[in-house]
Amino acid sequence: MAKLSEGAFLPAMPLALGPDGRFDEAAQRRLIRYYLAAGADGLAVAVHTTQFEIRKPEYNLLRPVLALAADELAQYEKRTGKVTVKIAGACGPIEQAVAEAELAKTHGYDAVLLSPGGLADKTEAYLLERTAAVAKVLPVMGFYLQTAVGGRRLSFEYWQKLCDTEGVVGIKCASFDRYTTTEVVRAAALSGRAEQIALYTGNDDHILLDLLTTYRFEGREKRFVGGLLGHWAVWTKPAVELYQRARAGELSPEMLTLAAQVTDMNAALFDAAHNFAGCIAGVNWVLYRQGLLASPLCLNPSETLSLGQAEEIERVRAWYPHLTDDDFVADFLAGEGIG
Repeated sequence: MAKLSEGAFLPAMPLALGPDGRFDEAAQRRLIRYYLAAGADGLAVAVHTTQFEIRKPEYNLLRPVLALAADELAQYEKRTGKVTVKIAGACGPIEQAVAEAELAKTHGYDAVLLSPGGLADKTEAYLLERTAAVAKVLPVMGFYLQTAVGGRRLSFEYWQKLCDTEGVVGIKCASFDRYTTTEVVRAAALSGRAEQIALYTGNDDHILLDLLTTYRFEGREKRFVGGLLGHWAVWTKPAVELYQRARAGELSPEMLTLAAQVTDMNAALFDAAHNFAGCIAGVNWVLYRQGLLASPLCLNPSETLSLGQAEEIERVRAWYPHLTDDDFVADFLAGEGIG
């Protein structure tokens, strides 16, 4: 929890499937080892990038995925003596979210990232009640999810009350919107629990600038201390290096240029041209092309790259080689006895 509060680099873990569409445990473990070798501080598991379909009875993968990731992270901690941050995603109505938090707790996760997705018919009061219920099981990270992938507009008053909720230890802001992002930071900065709320960027379209900005409201300051990002699930090595430069306070014209380049890469990766329809497929495609996944498949067969998305990914890879890590991945796979 100290590491989470201080700031951490947390990729949102993709799901590894084989060419037959079945869960590929070996590839999943290898992918986790890649993130740790690249310098990640931990992982977010069972989140959007991991595919919400893992919860469906026909797949029944929530428990196996949580258990595998926790085991691989525990092995790394034992081997290196380093501390990792383990975040588990939880979603659904109160009963489901509490049950998923309890499952995560049995596997040693540190906190729950509580998704508001699929609850558009619920009031903000219900969402706050749900947060308090889950926080009795594990510490909670609030989540501002962008509307394009199932999120909703939430009021400033909601974020004020969320920050005042005991057991809330952070917020991932992934609204992909400057106005709403500022509201979240303002709510956290002015809260009586400001020191207990760690802000994490989930704005994959604004990563570096979120990390570089100090917000100031009536003499109170607040900033994003880390990131929990789907974008960081690929090209992780240079992303870690940029995160470290941003955390060190490197403000320069070069960092602004790099910020724009990262956003251009994210537009291709997340399929912004088609309202993010191919965001998970784009991540899987890059990992597959690098050899980290045996297939780019998603559990939902209709979740594939959009028309022209592969070409856009190739464009940004060619234009910004300094933001990719193909050589690092090749060396990593060679060390794993692959390639």
